[in-house]
Amino acid sequence: MRAPGYHALGALGALGALILGCAGPLVEDCVHGDLDPRYCDANGDLVADPPRDSLRWLDPERLIFAYTPVEDPAQFRGVWAGFLAHLEEAVSRDVLFFPVQSNAAQIEAMRAGRLHIAGFNTGSVPLAVNCAGFVPTTMMAREDGSFGYEMEILTHRESGIESIQDLRGRTLAFTSPTSNSGFKAPSVLLEEEFGLVADRDFQTAFSGRHDNSVLGVLQRDYDAAAVANIVIDQVLARGVGSRDDLRVLYRSETFPTTAYGVSNRLDPDLAEAVVEAFYTFDWEGSALDAEFEENSFIPISYEGHWAVIRRIDVASGTSWHCR
Repeated sequence: MRAPGYHALGALGALGALILGCAGPLVEDCVHGDLDPRYCDANGDLVADPPRDSLRWLDPERLIFAYTPVEDPAQFRGVWAGFLAHLEEAVSRDVLFFPVQSNAAQIEAMRAGRLHIAGFNTGSVPLAVNCAGFVPTTMMAREDGSFGYEMEILTHRESGIESIQDLRGRTLAFTSPTSNSGFKAPSVLLEEEFGLVADRDFQTAFSGRHDNSVLGVLQRDYDAAAVANIVIDQVLARGVGSRDDLRVLYRSETFPTTAYGVSNRLDPDLAEAVVEAFYTFDWEGSALDAEFEENSFIPISYEGHWAVIRRIDVASGTSWHCR
C-alpha cells in the first residue's frame, strides 16, 4: 500500500467508519499503547486488559462464537458443531455459532460486546486487538507443532508470466484490503523487493476471497493473484484444475494463521474456562480434524506471533485505530 492517496486507503477508511457504528468511545485513564482509548494495557503485552470496573464485564447466559468470514457459513456451522458442544459442556452454558459476512461486521460485533469468542483471520487480528478488545489466545497447529501459511503470487502456466517483473502492465488480483496475504503483504513486498507499485506498474482487481482469486487464475480471468497457499489445494480438490496449471512466482516467509480468542470484556473466570476448552478438545474423528490439516490448538502471543504482521501493517500505512 502506498502513502495517502493510494486507492485502498479509502476501503480501509470505510472499514473504520463501519466499526464506529457502535457506541461512542469510553476513554480509560490508563496506559493504552496502540489500543483504542477505551482499553488499557497495564502489563504491556499489547492486548486489552479486562475492564477495571467489574460492572463492565460480560457474563452472558449464551455465548456467541464467530469464525472468520467464509464462502459457505452454513457448512462451517457443522464443522464447528462438535467443538461448540465441547465448549458448552466446559462452560456450562449455551454457545451459539454466528455466521458473519465480513471482517468489518465481526470486528464491530466484538467492539459492541455482542461477540464473545471468535476466530479472526491473520490480517484482521491487529485491528480486532486494537479497536475491538480482541484477546488472541490460540491457533491451530499440525502434529509436528508447525503452523501457519505462506503468501504466494500465482499465475497460469500459459500466461506468459515467468517472473515477478513480468507483472508489469498485467493484472494482479488481491482479495480484500484487510487481508494480510491477499493484499497488505504482497503490496509491501512487491514494492520493497521489486520496485513494483500497484496501479502504476500493474493493474489491480479485488476478488473478495482467496478461493475466487485462485479460480480466477485457473480460468484466466486474472493474469496473477496473491493468495494464502493453504487455500490452493482446497480449491484444486474441487476438480477445477491441478498444480500443473499454476506457476508460483513468489513465496513469502511463514505467517501465523487464524487467531482464536475472547473479548477482553468477558468475565475473567469465564474467559479462562473458554480458553482451556480449546486445549482440552479431542480432535480425533472430529469435523475440525476432517476439515483442516491441523489437529491441535496451541497457545500464542500476539506480541510475538504477530510481530511480522504488525511490521507489514506499519510499512503499508495501515491504521489500527478506530476513526
